[in-house]
Amino acid sequence: MHTYKDLDSFEYWSITDKDQFSIAVIKGLVMDAVRKANSGHPGGAMSSADFIYLLFKDYLKFDPKDPEWFDRDRFILSGGHMSMLQYSILHFTGLMKLSELKKFRQLGSRTPGHPEVEIPGVECTTGPLGQGFAMGVGMALAEAYLSEVISNKDEESTSLIDHFTYVLATDGDLQEPVSLGAAAIAGHLGLNKLIIYYDANDAQISGKVSRSDSVNYATVFDGLGWNVQEIDGHDHAAMHFAIETAKVMDKPSIIIGNTIMAKGAANMEDDHNTHGAPLPQDEIDLTKQSLGLPDKKFYVPAEVIEHFSHRFLDLIKESSEWKEKYKKYSDSAELKDLIASTIAGKIVSEFEIPDFNSGDMLATRKAFGAVLDSIAGDLPQLVGGSADLEPSNYTGNFAKTYGDFSKDNRLGRNLAFGVREFPMAAAMNGIALHGGLIPFGGTFLVFADYERPALRLASIQKCGVIHEFTHDSFWVGEDGPTHQPVEQAMSLRAIPGFNVFRPADAKETVAAFKLAMNNKVAPSALLLTRQGVPVLKQSMDDIFDGVSKGAYVVIDAENPELVFLATGSEVSLAMDIAGNMSDKRIRVVSMPCWEIFENQSSDYRRSIIPHRGAMKISFEAGITLGWERYIGSNGISIGIDHFGASAPGKDLAEEFGFTASKIESKIRQHLDGLL
Repeated sequence: MHTYKDLDSFEYWSITDKDQFSIAVIKGLVMDAVRKANSGHPGGAMSSADFIYLLFKDYLKFDPKDPEWFDRDRFILSGGHMSMLQYSILHFTGLMKLSELKKFRQLGSRTPGHPEVEIPGVECTTGPLGQGFAMGVGMALAEAYLSEVISNKDEESTSLIDHFTYVLATDGDLQEPVSLGAAAIAGHLGLNKLIIYYDANDAQISGKVSRSDSVNYATVFDGLGWNVQEIDGHDHAAMHFAIETAKVMDKPSIIIGNTIMAKGAANMEDDHNTHGAPLPQDEIDLTKQSLGLPDKKFYVPAEVIEHFSHRFLDLIKESSEWKEKYKKYSDSAELKDLIASTIAGKIVSEFEIPDFNSGDMLATRKAFGAVLDSIAGDLPQLVGGSADLEPSNYTGNFAKTYGDFSKDNRLGRNLAFGVREFPMAAAMNGIALHGGLIPFGGTFLVFADYERPALRLASIQKCGVIHEFTHDSFWVGEDGPTHQPVEQAMSLRAIPGFNVFRPADAKETVAAFKLAMNNKVAPSALLLTRQGVPVLKQSMDDIFDGVSKGAYVVIDAENPELVFLATGSEVSLAMDIAGNMSDKRIRVVSMPCWEIFENQSSDYRRSIIPHRGAMKISFEAGITLGWERYIGSNGISIGIDHFGASAPGKDLAEEFGFTASKIESKIRQHLDGLL
């Protein structure tokens, strides 16, 4: 075995010896950084080091000078706790300074505890296990659609979008159900440019995987329609063969690499205690000695970097040639508009919307469907679907018009996710992060709970995704309390950086949809009614201006005594009550999006909701928690702080006091009590 003492003859070493020594250097970096931080996960990083090194050195298509090159291969470290492994390889690529590795897990560094998408070379934020796997499915789906839709326009452009998505997954990733749900989608769709490497080291924080899992994943993935290969994850020849085989398959591939936790450790190989804690310093010293490394922290010899970078000039050339092709096609008549709307990510401008007549009763879910049908023809970047609720989410016409995306129809724009809410939401994040597309996904609002980890991660990553959540309150009716969202709207508002729209009518739905499509830095949720609500009399322009500010006045009075604050279906209810209380000076405010409203100037916010001189009353068919920020100590919050019941919506409104007469009575009683 060669050691650092032999570096003078490095150029004469075999490729195998060079690779093994380079991997040893990576392991040294992992051990040193985790030890210095006194925090981290070295064991899995050491068992996976062979794969990530060979992938980046010999296969991954990327531009070391331009990490955002659109046609790069995507690599996702789904087991985000092994972040030092990714940071080490990014150092090898030139995208991460050694000084940053020395600040691992420290405030303000570019080496946080789990990979974050803001770091050059990191495709998505991972750590919550399973989601990286599912986001990889979304990225592979985006590649397949974009490749087909562009080449369909111009056959000569087939090489414009042509890249792979690689995911490094762990035992924990596969144990999370979101991974298998996403894997079922990928297998069904035949996403052949998706390659998963499963580091099967049989060790988790608490002990051996066998304590909690005896699944034969080779059999499972074969049943899901995947190409399955099982190899020794430390055998480089086997790994080369597996990757090359996976790249020519007509289905997604999983390479099950049987590895040893903390491979290379002097005395702690196969010890689950290396999973989530630094190796003791004496163990690090012995390990470095056995690996042929010097007793030096953060050791990276120039010879190793030079060996690793043998493809760099070719990669940079490939990227440069692609950019020339891209410019040519971007200027061509055939592809100019398509490329602008997809790869270039052009902001959605004006589009045709259906006519909505003031006073008509229309469920906002139907308005969403009408807008989707109206605009989709001009927006090839808009793709999405429903978690098996097309008739209820009103995405069925979109599906019929544009067809299902499938292994036989890569031009299909409807994504038939099946009853897989969490995989759907996570895949949508992957689609958005890939770039070039605007994904939407529909389900009932109550099932947002199934999606929540992905919704949170969408916000952390600033993903421009659109979630359509219908059946937004007890007005669901007969389906009963299991299907009647009570706490969900407020729960979504609790996610930082997540825009929650609860539009009052069809026009506000249009405005919310448009704002969501043009928002590249925040996820959006549209909470929509099952029941019909009256279309507001205000013009579309005025409503768009109001919704774009998060809240606006729909009925005003000079020096108002009462200010009604309402969202969704309760806006029209508040307007009816205001009309009945003609003896009072009442302002009615529609608040479709709290998050946008809070970002307005203090002057604007005070102009809508005065701090003094008027009592504030909130109206929302959900929990009242949270409304106190607007109504103050003397206000009233009209809501529902208990679960619903199974009955027609109108009967429930009567039972829960959501009628104009009952709410008016409650308000007047409150006012009398203050006298």
